[in-house]
Amino acid sequence: MIRRPEPVQVVKQRRDAALQKLVSGVPYIQFLGIEIDRRGDELTAILPFADKLIGNPMLPAIHGGVTAAFLEVTAIMELSWAMIWEDMEAGKVTDDAPRIKLPKTVDFTVDYLRSGLPRDAYARARVNRSGRRFASVHVEAWQDNRTRLFAQGTGHFLMPERDG
Repeated sequence: MIRRPEPVQVVKQRRDAALQKLVSGVPYIQFLGIEIDRRGDELTAILPFADKLIGNPMLPAIHGGVTAAFLEVTAIMELSWAMIWEDMEAGKVTDDAPRIKLPKTVDFTVDYLRSGLPRDAYARARVNRSGRRFASVHVEAWQDNRTRLFAQGTGHFLMPERDG
């Protein structure tokens, strides 16, 4: 029996719903106003500028803690997205499925390369290694120019136990 490919719109809706389920499990994402843009399997985190994000009004510059949180959230979302990809594509990540268990941060190191200016910021993460128990992720953040990073980070995470 030949299996027909799913319509593009069905695949898009399934992926968007899975991403929404993932993001809704982290209230801090809503507090900071972080948005996650999905193109295929690639995620870009967006931190829209807001006055509450400013740490030093004299510069003004985005608070270092906000920058670190933005990087860490981006890394966790990328790692979780990679973790659920196969189940999502098989249709196992549904509205009535249990909440998606997120990886736990073991350590996270941030390199502040320049001040985060009072404007939107973007970040993308790359999973360097992901095993059954631990994972390593690198993340980079920029504002106007992708090649001119204002911060980068590397994190190590404890992976949630898989059911089954």
